[in-house]
Amino acid sequence: MADPQLHPARILVSSTRKPISYINLAKRFLQEHGEVHLSALGIALASLVTVAEILKDRGLAVEKRLCTSLESLSDDYRTRQKPKMDVVLVKSPDFDDIIAQESRATAGDDVAAELEGALAVDKEIDEEGGTGKEVDEVHLLTKES
Repeated sequence: MADPQLHPARILVSSTRKPISYINLAKRFLQEHGEVHLSALGIALASLVTVAEILKDRGLAVEKRLCTSLESLSDDYRTRQKPKMDVVLVKSPDFDDIIAQESRATAGDDVAAELEGALAVDKEIDEEGGTGKEVDEVHLLTKES
């Protein structure tokens, strides 16, 4: 594979963000490029493993390559070594079907939420005994009196 620095679908996983925040980005890269390159350093390794395992457990990706190393980091006073991990995941054979199912489920949830909202408004109107305008007019008349 080409230099990992130049990979078009590279995600640098951080320990400051929740692992779940990388899932949608990884899915988009899998759709666009057919693979995603996850990379992490030091304590962010746990987050990288979590992201990779979630994608694999959901049937969205298959592990293509796993590489571990020690990265030397220098500052003004000393040189330290940090563990580094790179994982390349490729689309699973069922990726497109799973994404289509997720899209249908999300669309269904949106329609259900709209229906619930409409039913709540209808219920309010029925409880008030009108369209709601009458209530506002009565409220205005009592304020002016």
